[in-house]
Amino acid sequence: MSNSSDPYPPLEEELNLTRNCLKILANRGLSVLVITKSDLVSRDIDLLTRMSSAVSITITTLSDTLAGKLEPGAPSSQKRLDAIEELNDNGVPVFARLDPIIPGFNDIEFRDLIDAVLQAGAKHITSSTYKARADSLMRLESQFPKETELLRRMFRSGERIGGSLYLPRGVRKELMLQMRNIILSKGGTFSSCRGCARGNAPRTGRRRLGRAARDDGHWHRRECSWAGLCAGPGD
Repeated sequence: MSNSSDPYPPLEEELNLTRNCLKILANRGLSVLVITKSDLVSRDIDLLTRMSSAVSITITTLSDTLAGKLEPGAPSSQKRLDAIEELNDNGVPVFARLDPIIPGFNDIEFRDLIDAVLQAGAKHITSSTYKARADSLMRLESQFPKETELLRRMFRSGERIGGSLYLPRGVRKELMLQMRNIILSKGGTFSSCRGCARGNAPRTGRRRLGRAARDDGHWHRRECSWAGLCAGPGD
């Protein structure tokens, strides 16, 4: 819940549709991986602690100004960091998605992003680079015309997979390797990028990200064939 649309939109606070779905899953003994940009997920800690669960919280930037343009309407990064901390404190396995990494936008701050999510309590980090579709690129260009022109030049040297434009393979690999090395040096584990098929998620108390995290990697196994991008300490 959900790799395509967020299960915690603002209306969820009133409608409780996701909460009711979690109740059904919990009552049937099913496992769940929640993927969201919202801190509202922490409201449902009482349900998540009753079931086999893991939560992935996406954070794109620590800059409120940049976030307001890249993801208008989403909760602030600080609220999401607070949610990571609260989930972790209550024993819910939680990891962070630093995604997407966009050259010229948030690539210069991913060291700070990594520090922030690890300090908040995330043990595992996943990431990938920006994959542009025509509509998303146009929205980006409307807010950042100069920066987007540089991106377009990079995409011309990249490749098209399905309906998306990908950055050049060497650029993608270098960015992910930089993140991997930083995260592992700080004691976290890492996976990327629409391609790591094997799981390496850590144990968190008696729980582990386990199957949920592996399934998340499986959903995204198509892009990356580079060895060594999915790793934990000692790998």
